[in-house]
Amino acid sequence: MFLKGNDDFKDTKLYFYDLNMKANYQINKNNRIYLSGYFGRDVMALGSSFSTDWGNTTGTLRWNSIISSRLFSNTSLIYSNYDYNVSLGSASDQTTTMSSKIKDRNLKQDFSWFASSDHSVRFGVQSIYHAITPSTASGSSVSSYPKSTRYSWENALYVNDDFKISEPLTLNYGIRLSAFSVIGGDTYNIYENGVLIDSKDIAEGSIGKTYLNIEPRLTANYRINEVSSIKAGYSRNTQNLHLLSNSSNGNPSDQWIGSSYTVKPEIADQISAGYSRNFSDNNYEINAEVYYKDMKNQIDYKNGAEITFDSGKDVESELLFGKGRAYGIELIVKKKEGALIGWISYTLSKTERKINGINNNDCYNTRLDKTHDLSVVAIYTLNPKWSLSGTFLYSTGNAVTYPTGKYELNGQTIFQYTSRNADRMPSYRRLDISATYDPKTNKRFHGSWSFGFYNLFGFENAYSITFEDNPDKPGTTRAVQTSLFKMIPNVTYNFKF
Repeated sequence: MFLKGNDDFKDTKLYFYDLNMKANYQINKNNRIYLSGYFGRDVMALGSSFSTDWGNTTGTLRWNSIISSRLFSNTSLIYSNYDYNVSLGSASDQTTTMSSKIKDRNLKQDFSWFASSDHSVRFGVQSIYHAITPSTASGSSVSSYPKSTRYSWENALYVNDDFKISEPLTLNYGIRLSAFSVIGGDTYNIYENGVLIDSKDIAEGSIGKTYLNIEPRLTANYRINEVSSIKAGYSRNTQNLHLLSNSSNGNPSDQWIGSSYTVKPEIADQISAGYSRNFSDNNYEINAEVYYKDMKNQIDYKNGAEITFDSGKDVESELLFGKGRAYGIELIVKKKEGALIGWISYTLSKTERKINGINNNDCYNTRLDKTHDLSVVAIYTLNPKWSLSGTFLYSTGNAVTYPTGKYELNGQTIFQYTSRNADRMPSYRRLDISATYDPKTNKRFHGSWSFGFYNLFGFENAYSITFEDNPDKPGTTRAVQTSLFKMIPNVTYNFKF
């Protein structure tokens, strides 16, 4: 059975804030400085049993320079600091707090060179210094296992060319060379299938293991006639920051780690092909694309992994590695002109992994596998000042692992699990509507109002599902579904000057 709530959560609170700031200064006709910042935090509490807050602070300083009529430069300094805190209460009023941080310092130098009417070239370099503090726990009810911050340095060189070969045929091709280096200041254990085989002590500031990867890409677009075209492409992408999750929902407490001596960069090779066509004097457009992605060095927790924050275990000892694949078809239909505009998009897809030691060495769904994903967006202009809009979303629930049995040990119920991610969360549904009033004045200060409802029909979408012994029917198990919120009215005032 599924329960749609819990009295422990009657004091639920939820709020968030986002602050964006932008400024620019023109040095001269060829040089301009841009400064932007973002500050945001989300806070949620489910009674006294659970609370979490997470947020991000970012700042960007960008220098735009016109070097010549054909060469442009953008130099960017970027800082970001993401952190989260999770508190878990207990019947004895003891609180356990878990926290983690990811801090990045990023330097980018991008150039745009219009070599000729047929060639548009982009090239540049990027350097990111990562500081990742793993998830740690503190509180009177847990043992404290301090974990040091791990540092890494990620660099890349790239060049990309848009080449118009002929009137109907255009190529976009390029290559990126990436380097990810482990920076010292910590001891790195090396595991093979979860077994410790060696360790490396790296002096603070020294460079340890470095991974080099070449990432080519090529896309060809051929215009069949005035209203239709086809395209095909190949790309390779490398990922050096990895998300570890053991939850059925996208919790902010999901842990990020960097590549190391044990964890290799994830590599994805993708091929795709698509068709696009316009109808009725370009008022309607349809796009269809199929893709297949082959993935290497995929990561997941091994069966029975000890991943509690206070276990003191090195999380890398709980990981196994293998391969994966993703494939599907994406369709979108757009109406681009008239009083009513909008689009309908639909994706049919499959994403799975195959890792020896998990799921009897057979393929299994990833947590983010969604068979169906549908979006319907409509915007209707009543008059020059008023417009109405609506968005409907539907998707298959995330893949999860539900217990298939249980037993009792020392007075506690232990659940048993078999196939990995063989079950599904309930489907997700939501309808949002809004009305916007925009006077569109010519003054320097411009403001607009928006009135709307989030989740108009109050669909009880599952945030999480947990299992427990049924107190009303001893010997049986019940599933408890937690839904965060139903219909939420909202009023927004936007302004710029």
